[in-house]
Amino acid sequence: MRVGTVREIKNHEYRVGLTPESACELVAHGHEVWVETGAGLGIGASDRDYEAQGATIKPDASTIFAECEMVVKVKEPQPAERAQLREGQVLYTYLHLAPDPEQTADLVKSGVTAIAYETVTGPGGTLPLLKPMSQVAGRMSIQAGATALEKAHGGRGVLLGGVPGVMPGKVVVIGGGVVGFNAAQMAVGLGADVTILDRSPDALERLGIHFESRAKTRFSSKANLADSVADADLVIGAVLIPGAAAPKLVSRAMLSTMKPGAVLVDVAIDQGGCFETSHATTHDNPTFVVDGIVHYCVANMPGAVARTSTYALNNVTLPHALAIADKGWSQALRDDPHLAEGLNVHAGKVTYEAVAADLGYDYAPVSEVLA
Repeated sequence: MRVGTVREIKNHEYRVGLTPESACELVAHGHEVWVETGAGLGIGASDRDYEAQGATIKPDASTIFAECEMVVKVKEPQPAERAQLREGQVLYTYLHLAPDPEQTADLVKSGVTAIAYETVTGPGGTLPLLKPMSQVAGRMSIQAGATALEKAHGGRGVLLGGVPGVMPGKVVVIGGGVVGFNAAQMAVGLGADVTILDRSPDALERLGIHFESRAKTRFSSKANLADSVADADLVIGAVLIPGAAAPKLVSRAMLSTMKPGAVLVDVAIDQGGCFETSHATTHDNPTFVVDGIVHYCVANMPGAVARTSTYALNNVTLPHALAIADKGWSQALRDDPHLAEGLNVHAGKVTYEAVAADLGYDYAPVSEVLA
C-alpha cells in the first residue's frame, strides 16, 4: 500500500502522523511511504531523516492526497484537506466528529473511509489510541492552568503550591479517567489542594487508594460539583463519553459563584467542551474571560509538546496502521473488532452510533459495512 503523511496545518499543530521510525516499519513491511516535505520539522525530524528510513519526500500535500491509498494524520482534516479526500481512500487520524457537523458532512460527501483514533477500543472498553494524548493533555492542563492563574494572564494571582505560611491553591478535577488522573498527579506534585470528582464508585475507590491523603475524592452529584467549583482556584474539565459530545457540567450560572480570576481548563473541548461557556481556542490566543472567570480551551493542547506527543501517539497507532496496510482496511477491521470500533465514516455513511445520534444521520453499523 502507498501510505502518506502530510504537514499538519491546524494552528500551532507541530505533531506529525508518522515518525521516521514508523515510516521504517511500514517500508520493512513492503509498503511505500510518502511524506510531505517539512512534515516532521515540528518534532525535529528532517526530510533526510525520513529518506534514511526509506520514505519518499513529496513537494506538497496535494500529491499525497491525490495518490496515496491511506493518509495518516494527527488532527482532523481541515477544510482544504477534506476537499482533497476521495472515495476508496483511507483516512486514519483523530476526528472528534460529534461536535463538528461541517467536518462530518464533508467526510460523508467525500466517500472516504475514515478511521478515528479516539474510538478505537482496547480490552475492557479502554481507548488505547486516545490514552497517550489524554495523559499529555491531563499533565499539560495543570501547567496551563497555573500560568493562567498568574495575575499578568488575568488570573487570581495564586501559586498552586503555596509557600510556607500561605495556603496552596485549590484544584478541582472533574472526571477521574486518564485525563483527570494525570491532571491530579501533576497538581498533587506541585503541592496543590486537590479534589477529584467522579460518578463511578470504582473510579473513586481506585483514585482514593492511589492518592491516599494527597488528594480528596468526591462523588460528582450536582450539589457536590457546584460546591467544589465555587471553592476552586482552578477547575479541570476531564470528562469523556467516547465518540459523543461532552456533557455541559458547569453552567454559566455557576460562574457567578466562583472567585474572580479563577481558571477553567476544558480538556474536553475536542468533544465540544464540558463547560457551558467554553469555545475552542488556539495556542495563539489560548484564553478568554467570561463573567470574570478565565477559560483555557485549546483544542490541540498536546501539539505544544509535539515531539513527546508524536512519539507517544505513534507507539499506539503504528500497529493498526501496519494491519490496515498489510491486510487492507476491511480485512483488518474484520480481524480486529477493537479496530472496527474506529470506523466512523465509510462510503457516504456514518458508521459510529454516537456520532449519528448527535448529528442526525442514519446509523450504518460496521457489521453491515463489512458484510
